[in-house]
Amino acid sequence: MSARMTTSVRGRDATDATAPVAGAEGTEEALPPARLAYGAQTWREIAHLLLNLPMGLIGFVYVVTSLAIGVGLAITAVGLPLLAVSLLGVRQFGRVERARARALLKVRVEEPSPLPLRGLPWLTRLRTCVADPVAWRAALYEVIRLPWGVLTFGVTLASLFVLWPVLPFIARALTDVDRMLVRGLLSPSDELERRIAELESDRGVVVDTAAADLRRIERDLHDGAQARLVNLAMGLGLAKEKLLEDPDTAAVMVEEAHGEVKLALQELRDLARGIHPAVLTDRGLDAALSSVASRCTVPVRVTADLGSRPAAAIEGIAYFTVSELLQNVSKHSRARSAAVEVWRSGERLLIQVTDDGVGGASLDGGTGMAGLADRLGAVDGLFIVDSPVGGPTTVTAELPWRDRERPSAK
Repeated sequence: MSARMTTSVRGRDATDATAPVAGAEGTEEALPPARLAYGAQTWREIAHLLLNLPMGLIGFVYVVTSLAIGVGLAITAVGLPLLAVSLLGVRQFGRVERARARALLKVRVEEPSPLPLRGLPWLTRLRTCVADPVAWRAALYEVIRLPWGVLTFGVTLASLFVLWPVLPFIARALTDVDRMLVRGLLSPSDELERRIAELESDRGVVVDTAAADLRRIERDLHDGAQARLVNLAMGLGLAKEKLLEDPDTAAVMVEEAHGEVKLALQELRDLARGIHPAVLTDRGLDAALSSVASRCTVPVRVTADLGSRPAAAIEGIAYFTVSELLQNVSKHSRARSAAVEVWRSGERLLIQVTDDGVGGASLDGGTGMAGLADRLGAVDGLFIVDSPVGGPTTVTAELPWRDRERPSAK
């Protein structure tokens, strides 16, 4: 009997350890598990407020010391470079503070665009760093942080011992101010800053493109027309020497020189057309595109519906875009026909080139389309390639419309 009772009690204890135990003094209920009085986010906010003082002290000392030295030495050769390097360091302080705000305050602040320094001359890089608005706003943030950090550190530390019941409300109020400071001084300047970064990048593309065009023109002149003119001068010199001794040979050499002159003139015309065709200046985009289409190896239908002529720069970019695309059609597409359409839609100039070739064209396919996309992007244009394998290929280009300036009456 006693063994059976013991088993019954053990079974109850094993299945319900927290059940009340009957005794002479009555029934005792189990205590709830112990837990922290503050939530996880409250502790993160307290940690942020306590870190404000050491972080603010480090940032304040760096900013005041480095910028004071850089500004003070700005009249010397080392002042501006030192100031530029100091501002780059301030940018890194801003990056650390944004990361701290994301981790502890749950503030989602986008990282500012990096400075577009690659490919720029040394003096331009220096000016870009010194005029960086992101770095100067981060410097202001670090200066403000020290007195604010002293205040938040003192209030938070005292509240942990004296006002701990209401500390979560105090921490939330103080960190709300921190959140406003982060958003106001450490966030990017929205559309304006992104636009500045885009313009800096586009300027680099335009400079690189112009330099490449100049190198191409120089190479074509040196290897083409110049070489032919040198051969022509040598041939005419030899013909002059043989004019009296061997008139027949001299006549043959003059005939060959005449052929060289024709070839040199044709190369110079082609080069001039590649720089800026006369038909584009004289008759506009419709006639110029028809001229380009006539030189394509496949039949091309050209349709232009503009009403008026755009600015010369936009007109030139549109012409060379179509010219390059039709060259790709001739070389790579294996098409039987192609079409070019140009029209105006509001304040945009739209170009569409289609062919019924094998397709497979892409911006990274090595056909020069990446360069076209960069050129159009430099003037706020768009470049879209739709070319599935097997064809057809449709390339759409979009440029901003600017009216052509009329010559002023004199």
